[in-house]
Amino acid sequence: MNKPERYKHFVEYFSKHQPEAQTELHYGSPYQLLVAVILSAQCTDKRINQVTPALFERFPAPESLAAASVDEVFSYIRSVSYPNNKAKHLVGMAKMLVEVFHSEVPATQDELQMLPGVGRKTANVIASVVYEAQAIAVDTHVFRVANRIGLTTNAKTPLAVEKQLLKYLPPDVPRIAHHWLILHGRYTCLARKPKCEVCPISWFCKYYERTHTEAALQKAEAVKIKRVKEQKKKAGLNKMSMELKKRSVDNNG
Repeated sequence: MNKPERYKHFVEYFSKHQPEAQTELHYGSPYQLLVAVILSAQCTDKRINQVTPALFERFPAPESLAAASVDEVFSYIRSVSYPNNKAKHLVGMAKMLVEVFHSEVPATQDELQMLPGVGRKTANVIASVVYEAQAIAVDTHVFRVANRIGLTTNAKTPLAVEKQLLKYLPPDVPRIAHHWLILHGRYTCLARKPKCEVCPISWFCKYYERTHTEAALQKAEAVKIKRVKEQKKKAGLNKMSMELKKRSVDNNG
C-alpha cells in the first residue's frame, strides 16, 4: 500500500467514525485553553483537568494571573509535571498577554510563540482549536501514531512529522487530524503495548503489517523457541555445575 492510499483510508475512517473529535482539556475561553495547554506539557489531560478548576476560579482572566506571584500559582499546580517552570511561564505569559496583546490571545503561530511557555506545539494547538487554522500540533501521541500507521517516513523530529502530515493531508483536515491521532494514541495505539487486536485501522497500518503478518509471527515464534532452548541449556549447565560442586565437597569430606 502506498502513502496516498494510506492517507485516503485514514481520512475516510476517522471522518466517518470521529467527525467531531476535539481536545479533552476543559476550558471556557481562549485564555483558559492557553493555560491548560501550557500545563499539559509532559502531563496527562486528566491531571490538568483536575487542577484547572481551582486555578481558573482564582485567576479567571489574564489580568488576575498577571498580578499573581509565582509562588501562589505554584500552590495551585504543584501536582503537575515541572510546576516551578510552569508557574513562571504562566505568570510571564499572562503579563505579556495584558501588556502586549491587550488581554487577547493572539491568533498567529508567530505571535503565540512570543509568549513564555509557548512553543510550536502549543501555538499550533491554540491556532487550530481557537482560530480554526489548518495547523497540526505534534505531541508524543501524534509523533508515535503517525509513524506507526505509516503516514510518515523516516520522520525523526516533531517538525518533520508536521511537515509530512501537512503535505499529504487534504487542506481541510489537519486541525481535526491532530485530535484523531491523539485520541487513537491515547486509547488504542498505546506506547508500550498497542492494542492491535482491537484496532479498527490495523488493516492499513504499517506497524501491524510488519509485526502481525504470517512471516512476522513465524519469525517471532522462532525467536521465542530459540530463547526457550537457550534458557533450558543454561539451566542444564547450572544444574551440572551444582552437581559437580556437590561431588567435590563429598569427595573432600
